[in-house]
Amino acid sequence: MDDTDLDERTMKILHIDTSISGEASVSRLLSAEATACLLRLHPQAQIAYRDLASDPIPHLDGNENSGCSSSLQVDADARVLEEFLEADVTVIGVAFYNLSIPSQLKAWIDRIVVSGRTFQYGADGVEGLAGGKRVILLIARGGVYRDGISLAPTEHAEAYLKSIFAFIGVADIEVIAAEGLALGEVARALAISTALEEVHALGAE
Repeated sequence: MDDTDLDERTMKILHIDTSISGEASVSRLLSAEATACLLRLHPQAQIAYRDLASDPIPHLDGNENSGCSSSLQVDADARVLEEFLEADVTVIGVAFYNLSIPSQLKAWIDRIVVSGRTFQYGADGVEGLAGGKRVILLIARGGVYRDGISLAPTEHAEAYLKSIFAFIGVADIEVIAAEGLALGEVARALAISTALEEVHALGAE
Protein backbone atom coordinates (compact mmCIF):
# COMPACT_ATOMS: atom_id res chain seq x y z
CA MET A 1 0.00 0.00 0.00
CA ASP A 2 1.37 3.40 -0.99
CA ASP A 3 0.95 6.01 1.75
CA THR A 4 1.20 8.73 -0.91
CA ASP A 5 -2.19 7.69 -2.23
CA LEU A 6 -3.61 7.98 1.27
CA ASP A 7 -2.66 11.63 1.42
CA GLU A 8 -5.47 12.24 -1.06
CA ARG A 9 -8.11 10.49 1.02
CA THR A 10 -8.75 9.23 4.52
CA MET A 11 -7.07 6.02 5.58
CA LYS A 12 -9.44 3.37 6.92
CA ILE A 13 -8.20 1.04 9.62
CA LEU A 14 -10.00 -2.12 10.69
CA HIS A 15 -8.98 -3.15 14.22
CA ILE A 16 -9.93 -6.65 15.33
CA ASP A 17 -9.44 -8.35 18.71
CA THR A 18 -9.94 -12.05 19.38
CA SER A 19 -8.70 -12.84 22.89
CA ILE A 20 -11.09 -13.93 25.65
CA SER A 21 -8.63 -12.73 28.33
CA GLY A 22 -9.86 -9.15 28.58
CA GLU A 23 -7.45 -6.66 30.13
CA ALA A 24 -4.91 -9.44 30.75
CA SER A 25 -4.61 -10.09 27.02
CA VAL A 26 -1.23 -9.42 25.43
CA SER A 27 -2.62 -9.58 21.89
CA ARG A 28 -5.12 -6.85 22.80
CA LEU A 29 -2.33 -4.73 24.25
CA LEU A 30 -0.28 -5.09 21.07
CA SER A 31 -3.17 -4.49 18.67
CA ALA A 32 -4.23 -1.35 20.55
CA GLU A 33 -0.68 -0.01 20.46
CA ALA A 34 -0.30 -0.83 16.76
CA THR A 35 -3.53 1.03 15.98
CA ALA A 36 -2.32 4.00 18.05
CA CYS A 37 0.96 4.03 16.10
CA LEU A 38 -0.92 4.10 12.81
CA LEU A 39 -3.04 6.96 14.10
CA ARG A 40 0.07 8.95 14.92
CA LEU A 41 1.12 8.56 11.31
CA HIS A 42 -2.37 9.24 9.95
CA PRO A 43 -4.27 11.36 12.50
CA GLN A 44 -7.32 11.65 10.25
CA ALA A 45 -7.70 7.90 9.82
CA GLN A 46 -11.10 6.31 10.37
CA ILE A 47 -11.20 3.25 12.60
CA ALA A 48 -13.70 0.41 12.59
CA TYR A 49 -13.41 -1.93 15.57
CA ARG A 50 -14.60 -5.49 16.08
CA ASP A 51 -14.22 -7.51 19.27
CA LEU A 52 -14.84 -11.04 18.11
CA ALA A 53 -14.71 -12.39 21.66
CA SER A 54 -17.42 -10.17 23.15
CA ASP A 55 -19.43 -9.86 19.93
CA PRO A 56 -18.76 -13.08 18.00
CA ILE A 57 -19.83 -13.72 14.44
CA PRO A 58 -21.94 -16.90 14.14
CA HIS A 59 -20.13 -19.87 12.70
CA LEU A 60 -21.18 -21.03 9.26
CA ASP A 61 -23.90 -23.66 9.25
CA GLY A 62 -26.08 -25.46 6.75
CA ASN A 63 -28.30 -22.43 6.28
CA GLU A 64 -25.61 -20.61 4.30
CA ASN A 65 -25.27 -23.49 1.86
CA SER A 66 -29.01 -23.99 1.52
CA GLY A 67 -29.80 -20.30 1.14
CA CYS A 68 -31.96 -20.33 4.27
CA SER A 69 -30.08 -17.64 6.21
CA SER A 70 -32.26 -14.84 7.55
CA SER A 71 -32.10 -11.47 5.86
CA LEU A 72 -30.57 -10.06 9.06
CA GLN A 73 -27.76 -12.59 8.94
CA VAL A 74 -27.16 -11.99 5.23
CA ASP A 75 -26.93 -8.25 5.91
CA ALA A 76 -24.56 -8.83 8.83
CA ASP A 77 -22.31 -11.05 6.73
CA ALA A 78 -22.26 -8.44 3.97
CA ARG A 79 -21.24 -5.75 6.46
CA VAL A 80 -18.33 -7.87 7.68
CA LEU A 81 -17.08 -8.35 4.13
CA GLU A 82 -17.54 -4.71 3.11
CA GLU A 83 -15.80 -3.56 6.29
CA PHE A 84 -12.74 -5.57 5.31
CA LEU A 85 -12.83 -4.51 1.67
CA GLU A 86 -13.06 -0.84 2.63
CA ALA A 87 -10.10 -1.02 5.01
CA ASP A 88 -6.63 0.01 3.88
CA VAL A 89 -5.05 -1.61 6.93
CA THR A 90 -6.39 -4.47 9.03
CA VAL A 91 -4.85 -4.86 12.49
CA ILE A 92 -5.61 -8.17 14.20
CA GLY A 93 -4.82 -9.10 17.78
CA VAL A 94 -4.40 -12.86 17.44
CA ALA A 95 -4.84 -15.06 20.48
CA PHE A 96 -3.11 -18.45 20.15
CA TYR A 97 -5.27 -21.29 21.45
CA ASN A 98 -4.37 -24.97 21.19
CA LEU A 99 -1.80 -24.34 18.44
CA SER A 100 -4.17 -22.32 16.25
CA ILE A 101 -6.49 -19.31 16.02
CA PRO A 102 -9.68 -18.77 18.05
CA SER A 103 -12.78 -20.17 16.40
CA GLN A 104 -14.28 -16.67 16.49
CA LEU A 105 -11.53 -15.45 14.17
CA LYS A 106 -12.14 -18.39 11.84
CA ALA A 107 -15.82 -17.38 11.65
CA TRP A 108 -14.74 -13.87 10.61
CA ILE A 109 -12.37 -15.26 7.99
CA ASP A 110 -15.17 -17.39 6.56
CA ARG A 111 -17.11 -14.15 5.91
CA ILE A 112 -14.27 -12.38 4.07
CA VAL A 113 -12.95 -15.27 1.97
CA VAL A 114 -15.73 -15.19 -0.60
CA SER A 115 -15.54 -16.48 -4.15
CA GLY A 116 -16.06 -13.67 -6.65
CA ARG A 117 -15.35 -10.97 -4.07
CA THR A 118 -11.93 -11.65 -2.55
CA PHE A 119 -10.77 -14.52 -4.77
CA GLN A 120 -11.70 -16.35 -7.91
CA TYR A 121 -10.59 -19.39 -9.86
CA GLY A 122 -9.37 -18.97 -13.42
CA ALA A 123 -7.49 -20.88 -16.06
CA ASP A 124 -4.27 -20.45 -14.12
CA GLY A 125 -5.73 -21.36 -10.76
CA VAL A 126 -6.73 -19.13 -7.86
CA GLU A 127 -6.50 -15.36 -8.17
CA GLY A 128 -6.68 -13.12 -5.10
CA LEU A 129 -8.90 -10.06 -5.54
CA ALA A 130 -8.08 -8.23 -2.27
CA GLY A 131 -4.66 -6.90 -3.20
CA GLY A 132 -3.37 -3.48 -2.21
CA LYS A 133 -4.18 -3.97 1.46
CA ARG A 134 -1.94 -4.18 4.50
CA VAL A 135 -2.53 -6.70 7.28
CA ILE A 136 -0.73 -6.50 10.62
CA LEU A 137 -0.93 -9.58 12.84
CA LEU A 138 -0.19 -9.14 16.55
CA ILE A 139 0.19 -12.64 17.99
CA ALA A 140 0.52 -13.72 21.63
CA ARG A 141 1.85 -17.23 22.26
CA GLY A 142 2.54 -18.97 25.56
CA GLY A 143 5.36 -21.11 24.17
CA VAL A 144 8.15 -20.46 21.69
CA TYR A 145 7.42 -21.41 18.08
CA ARG A 146 10.10 -19.63 16.03
CA ASP A 147 11.74 -21.35 13.08
CA GLY A 148 14.39 -23.74 14.30
CA ILE A 149 12.56 -24.41 17.58
CA SER A 150 11.15 -27.90 18.08
CA LEU A 151 7.60 -26.54 18.42
CA ALA A 152 7.77 -24.60 15.13
CA PRO A 153 5.98 -27.28 13.04
CA THR A 154 3.01 -27.14 15.42
CA GLU A 155 2.36 -23.41 14.92
CA HIS A 156 -0.91 -23.19 12.99
CA ALA A 157 -2.00 -19.60 13.64
CA GLU A 158 0.60 -17.37 12.00
CA ALA A 159 1.16 -19.92 9.24
CA TYR A 160 -2.56 -20.21 8.49
CA LEU A 161 -3.25 -16.47 8.59
CA LYS A 162 -0.37 -15.66 6.27
CA SER A 163 -1.60 -18.34 3.89
CA ILE A 164 -5.24 -17.30 3.89
CA PHE A 165 -4.52 -13.60 3.38
CA ALA A 166 -2.07 -14.42 0.60
CA PHE A 167 -4.80 -16.63 -0.92
CA ILE A 168 -7.07 -13.60 -1.30
CA GLY A 169 -4.28 -11.45 -2.73
CA VAL A 170 -2.85 -9.60 0.27
CA ALA A 171 0.92 -9.33 -0.20
CA ASP A 172 1.67 -6.82 2.57
CA ILE A 173 1.44 -9.00 5.70
CA GLU A 174 3.41 -8.08 8.83
CA VAL A 175 3.73 -10.28 11.90
CA ILE A 176 4.73 -9.22 15.38
CA ALA A 177 4.69 -12.00 17.94
CA ALA A 178 5.13 -11.99 21.69
CA GLU A 179 5.97 -15.55 22.61
CA GLY A 180 7.19 -17.45 25.64
CA LEU A 181 4.52 -15.66 27.68
CA ALA A 182 3.87 -18.73 29.83
CA LEU A 183 7.53 -19.36 30.65
CA GLY A 184 7.72 -17.20 33.76
CA GLU A 185 7.43 -13.53 34.65
CA VAL A 186 10.87 -12.57 33.34
CA ALA A 187 10.27 -14.26 29.98
CA ARG A 188 6.80 -12.72 29.78
CA ALA A 189 8.03 -9.20 30.47
CA LEU A 190 10.85 -9.54 27.93
CA ALA A 191 8.50 -10.92 25.28
CA ILE A 192 6.06 -8.05 25.72
CA SER A 193 8.72 -5.33 25.72
CA THR A 194 10.39 -6.79 22.62
CA ALA A 195 7.07 -7.00 20.77
CA LEU A 196 6.18 -3.44 21.77
CA GLU A 197 9.48 -2.20 20.36
CA GLU A 198 8.54 -3.78 17.03
CA VAL A 199 5.08 -2.26 17.24
CA HIS A 200 6.46 1.21 17.92
CA ALA A 201 8.63 0.87 14.83
CA LEU A 202 5.38 0.91 12.84
CA GLY A 203 5.01 4.54 13.81
CA ALA A 204 8.45 5.39 12.48
CA GLU A 205 7.68 4.48 8.88
